[in-house]
Amino acid sequence: MARVVCFDIETTGFEYTRGDRVIEIGAVEVVDGKITDRTFHEYINPEGKIIPPETYMVHKISNAFLEDKPKFSVIAPKFLEFIGSDPVIAHNGLDFDFPFINHELANLRLPPIPRSQQQDTLIIARNRVFGPKTYTLDALAKWYGISLTARADAHGALIDSEILAKVYLELENTAPAPDIHEIIEKQHAAFLAHPKIGADFPHRTFPAPAAEVDAHRAFMEKIGG
Repeated sequence: MARVVCFDIETTGFEYTRGDRVIEIGAVEVVDGKITDRTFHEYINPEGKIIPPETYMVHKISNAFLEDKPKFSVIAPKFLEFIGSDPVIAHNGLDFDFPFINHELANLRLPPIPRSQQQDTLIIARNRVFGPKTYTLDALAKWYGISLTARADAHGALIDSEILAKVYLELENTAPAPDIHEIIEKQHAAFLAHPKIGADFPHRTFPAPAAEVDAHRAFMEKIGG
């Protein structure tokens, strides 16, 4: 049985190195190419970290809403149990989601999500899909005809995880894009192997008709050439 977990997070900001915290985790289970009913979803108390207005406008999660929510120390073991040792999928995960989560885990002296478990649909898409102007989750969802109406008002970790799972399954059914450098090399080799290219190709001449030669000589004599 092949199992993967697609997940997403919402945070107080973009810089965990400056104290930003994870405030929501959503995860969806995919087994044998199908999305199951098993999900993981928790809101998390940021322990005093203030959510700035510009970040609030993205996910609409406020500090007041999170006041009575559990701390990350309570959520982390449950999340690690949910993902287990199976592959974990995130969009732009290698640059954002995985470093953020692993920083939170490190603060609790818990084991990180190993690099061997991490998969990033942004990288997968760039190697398999030609067409979208950008490779955001929204752009890929629209490319594959996946509805985004569930989060028309704001981002949400569980909603985005479900969208991600659908995009991931589409990517899994998309053949890898050919290597453009390999294509160019093959075309170049075929060009060099063409029978009409090379030193052995016979030289051909196309002599002018005698009447044209005579007309040219008469013209040159007329102009004194």
